[in-house]
Amino acid sequence: MRGSRPKRRVAALGSAGALVTATLIAGAVAAPTANAKTGSGHGQDRQARGTAIAAARAAKAGIDWQDCPADWNLAKPIQCGYVTVPLDYAKPYGKQIKLAVDRIGNTGTKAERQGALIYNPGGPGGSGLRFPARVTSKNAVWANAAKAYDFVGFDPRGVGKSAPISCVDPQEFVKAPKADPVPDSEADKRAQRKLAREYAEGCQERSGAMLPHMTTPNTARDLDVIRAALGEKKLNFLGVSYGTYLGAVYGTLFPRHVRRMVVDSVVNPSRDKIWYQANLDQDVAFETRWKDWQDWVAKNDATYHLGDTRAEVQQQWLKLRATAKKSPLGGVVGPAELISFFQSAPYYDSAWAPTASVFSKYVAGDTQALVDAAAPDLSDTAGNAASENGNAVYTAVECADAKWPTSWQRWDRDNTRLHKDHPFMTWANAWMNLPCATWPAKQQTPVNVKTGKGLPGVLIVQSERDAATPYAGAVELHKRLKGSRLITEKGAGSHGVTGLVNPCINPRVDSYLLTGKLDSADVTCAPHATPKP
Repeated sequence: MRGSRPKRRVAALGSAGALVTATLIAGAVAAPTANAKTGSGHGQDRQARGTAIAAARAAKAGIDWQDCPADWNLAKPIQCGYVTVPLDYAKPYGKQIKLAVDRIGNTGTKAERQGALIYNPGGPGGSGLRFPARVTSKNAVWANAAKAYDFVGFDPRGVGKSAPISCVDPQEFVKAPKADPVPDSEADKRAQRKLAREYAEGCQERSGAMLPHMTTPNTARDLDVIRAALGEKKLNFLGVSYGTYLGAVYGTLFPRHVRRMVVDSVVNPSRDKIWYQANLDQDVAFETRWKDWQDWVAKNDATYHLGDTRAEVQQQWLKLRATAKKSPLGGVVGPAELISFFQSAPYYDSAWAPTASVFSKYVAGDTQALVDAAAPDLSDTAGNAASENGNAVYTAVECADAKWPTSWQRWDRDNTRLHKDHPFMTWANAWMNLPCATWPAKQQTPVNVKTGKGLPGVLIVQSERDAATPYAGAVELHKRLKGSRLITEKGAGSHGVTGLVNPCINPRVDSYLLTGKLDSADVTCAPHATPKP
């Protein structure tokens, strides 16, 4: 399961698996609270102490802000720097890694400034470094918040500029066409299982020392050290997708360190869901949103000529899939590449029209448009390295956060059953996650997300028909965080709500960030504008 805004990231499994985006602090230092543990036992106490030591060190050191390196593509006045954190918080004086951070100062007056707002876009594996560009690009949705806050982004551990991990050669990783994720035979399943096992082995070979420490709780501890390095007593945080789970874990471990927290498009934090069941739930939600998109395409048949009913649009899809399976388009676009391209429509409303347009051109006889859109670009070595890294982090974090089923029978049974009624994503998602069944590093027990003493009211924002993070996740988090408020965008399904224009939602997010005030009850908002063809 993977989601990240604003840019869709494409991930692939192994060297020939399914191509798919799976679809988650002096004055600044406070003593660790009793809640700064993931469970009970000395290990957690040591990690809490280790975090306090690292945070105190970071508060003293601060951040040496400089103009960003040219190849980071972050123009002035955005500044960049690093924060040093322990690889293992139980050993705060042991091996250290550097995390890349960037910032832009608040646009308002000194008197208006309320500190730093730190952002995580999701993944796991997404980079937050583009966040300050919301100010330089004059993004109207964020103009009010930008007056009060420095916008701070960071690459989480393992990502991008922060001790990046890798599991396979990036050029091999993006090579196409990959095998059709939907198996026709037991032999197909055996081949995919072999790829998943080899992928896990590749992670161990290339990044083994990092793997045991690539957990959400460790990233939450990193967030606390970044808070300290910024000189902030308390954290203001905006998390989207997997970033909501990071926020929920941070709030559980460091409830007294939170000032304001907005979580948008929520990962279900239940221990029973992280992460195996969450991915199965996602397959169901993707099918629902895929149908929403097909209904919209059918309604706009005058523009796209793909059929005026959902069934007709689906027939065109199945026909395209069968053609690409028999003979990959342009020699490189098979069913796996098609899923990777088309899944952006269920993810984001902003992809509805572009995806339909490319599909329409194909049906009208222009195959090249689809090849250009869906095929990997082997000349884009930087982009391919970023895709491979994003997938490596995604896999490493989800595999390390929780214990996964090791029985292939269970994976086979669950995904075969689910695929019958939810064929769009099920097998592609299964193969993407299967390395976790043979993961070579220790797998943890997920944090029991809950309200700790001192946690302020959290603002939760969620669309009702989200594919990547189904609505039930927001309800579950709301239940667990006392005093939180839930804004539901009714009848909508785009992933990442706070970045969209919605006059019912944007002012409420602003009001909370600027004043800390929440509505007296949960709020239901009408959907944002439907995409135009």
